[in-house]
Amino acid sequence: MPRLASRTQEFLTFQVVELFKQAQALQAAGRDIISLGIGEPDFTAPPQVVEALERAARAGLSGYTAPAGVSALREAIAHYYETEFGARVDPSRVIVTNGASGALALACAALVNPGAGVMMPDPSYPANSNFVLASGGRPQLVPSTAAKRYQLSAQDVRENWAAHTQGVLIASPSNPTGTSVAPAELADLLREVRERDGFALMDEIYLGLSYEQAPRSALTLDDDIIVINSFSKYFTMTGWRLGWLVVPQNMVSVVEKMAASLHICAPTLAQHAALACFLPDTLKIYQQRREAFRQRRDFLLQAFDGMGLSVPVKPDGAFYIYADLSNQSLDSATFSHRLLHETGVAAVPGLDFGPAHGHHTMRFAYTVGLDRLEEAATRIGAFLETLREPAL
Repeated sequence: MPRLASRTQEFLTFQVVELFKQAQALQAAGRDIISLGIGEPDFTAPPQVVEALERAARAGLSGYTAPAGVSALREAIAHYYETEFGARVDPSRVIVTNGASGALALACAALVNPGAGVMMPDPSYPANSNFVLASGGRPQLVPSTAAKRYQLSAQDVRENWAAHTQGVLIASPSNPTGTSVAPAELADLLREVRERDGFALMDEIYLGLSYEQAPRSALTLDDDIIVINSFSKYFTMTGWRLGWLVVPQNMVSVVEKMAASLHICAPTLAQHAALACFLPDTLKIYQQRREAFRQRRDFLLQAFDGMGLSVPVKPDGAFYIYADLSNQSLDSATFSHRLLHETGVAAVPGLDFGPAHGHHTMRFAYTVGLDRLEEAATRIGAFLETLREPAL
C-alpha cells in the first residue's frame, strides 16, 4: 500500500456530504425529503446561458483557451465589477478558473509558504482550511462571536497575528452565517494586514446575493487584495465549474503560469456560455432571483422566531441562516440526524464549520421554493415541540 502524505490526516471532512448521502438514500426509499443542507441554488442557468452554450458547441468552440480564460469573458467580468460592485478592474487582472475552488487552489499555491499561517474566522467554510493545508500552510481559526457577526475583525488580527502568520482569508457574505463585514471594519482589518506585510484573500462568491444595501467589493478599499468569485451561486451555474480570481498586476504572470500546468484552462464551453450572464435581459432574471432569495430568508427568519429557534445575527446575504441551539436539548449532530430521519428535513450541523460554536449551531440553506420552505418550517416546528414535551 502507498504511504499517504501526512496532510491527508489533517483534512477536514465535509459533513454535509454525508448528510446528502443519507438524504438521498431516504429519498430513494420513498421518503419526502426537503433539503436545506447543500448550498446549491434550486434555480439553474437561464435560457440565454443555455442557448449560448448550444451555439458555442455547434460552432466547435470547445478547444483549449488561454490559461487565464477567454478575453471577452475577462473583459465582461471586469465591467461587471465596475458597474455592480464599484471596483475598477483591468481585465488583465482577471483569471478565469475552474470554479471558486480552482481560484482558491491557485491563490493558495501562489501565496502560502510551507508552515505559514492563514487566519480565518471560526465559523467558516471547511474547504477553505483544506486549501490552505493542501498548499502546506496552517489554518489559524480565530473564534468569532455574534457581536462580531461571526467575522474576523481588526482586533482579531492585532491579537492573533503570529510570527508564522502570512495572511487572512475572509468571506463576505459568509458561508455558513450569511453575514457580511461592515465596510469600515473591513477597511480597518485590511489596514492591519497590510501593516504586517500580509496578504488578504477575499471570498466574494455571495457578493451578488446581498440584501440590505448595494454591495461593494473589497477592491474598493484595497486594490492589492486577491478576490475570489464564482458563477455558481449568484449566477446559479454550480455544475458548470466556472469562477475567477482578481489579482494584483504583479501576480498575473505567476498565476497564469501555474494555471497552465495545474488546470490548463477553465471549461471552454462554459466560458463562452457565461458571456450571456451579463446580457441585460439575463441580469434582470438574476435580480428577480435575488429578490426570491430575500423573500425566502425573511419567511424563514420569521418562522424560526415564531417557533423559538434562535438566530443570533440576521444574515444580510448568501442563502444561509445560522441558528443557535443553545436553548434546545440536543447537540447539533443529534439534532441534524433526528431532524432528517424523523421529519425528512436535511440541515447541516455547525460542526462542519469549526469547533467554537459547532456543537450548538445549525446551518439552514433556503435554496428551495417558498412552498417547500413552508412545509419545512411546519415540520421543524413540530419537531421542536416534541423536544419540549416532558418524558413519560
